[in-house]
Amino acid sequence: MDLVHFQPASHPMTSNMKTILQSIRIVIVLTLMTGVIYPLTVTMIARVIFPYQADGSLIKDGDKIAGSALLAQKFEDARYFLPRPSGADYATVASGASNKGPTSADLLKAIEERRKALGDGVPVDLLTASGSGLDPHISPEAARFQVIRIEQARKLQPGRLNALVDQLIEPPQFGVLGEPRVNVLSLNRALDRLH
Repeated sequence: MDLVHFQPASHPMTSNMKTILQSIRIVIVLTLMTGVIYPLTVTMIARVIFPYQADGSLIKDGDKIAGSALLAQKFEDARYFLPRPSGADYATVASGASNKGPTSADLLKAIEERRKALGDGVPVDLLTASGSGLDPHISPEAARFQVIRIEQARKLQPGRLNALVDQLIEPPQFGVLGEPRVNVLSLNRALDRLH
């Protein structure tokens, strides 16, 4: 009769430690791959193929950054075109919608105050904030609505700014996505160059 050699099972603590060490190695490898290597690779490719967009679509005056084509800025001076209202006062960190619905008394009050400040016939995009509160564009109608006020504040010849607005109208993306729009920062910079 042959004797069968009995091998005791490995100690459960050793097996658990091996699993824990494997898990830690996997977390480290995946963190390096998805948290370091992948973002750096995508960033380097983007900087080569799309350098303007990869750097934040920054608009510069020489070496000085005037802003980004993607973010609204606060303009309150009567000599400039106003952007859409912002629920976050144009702060990028706290950007977002106010989450106030059409039945909100606060929202209706804010819209009515804006309407009184801007006058009759004001386009809706000058009364309501965008979803992010940082939309850099307004409709061509909203830009034209402000022309008379700006011409008076700057003592410009009547009708001169309509041509400027028309020059800066951006068509829908790919010809079908969205509506025609005007970038407020670009419009205000062009306005400053008129003098």
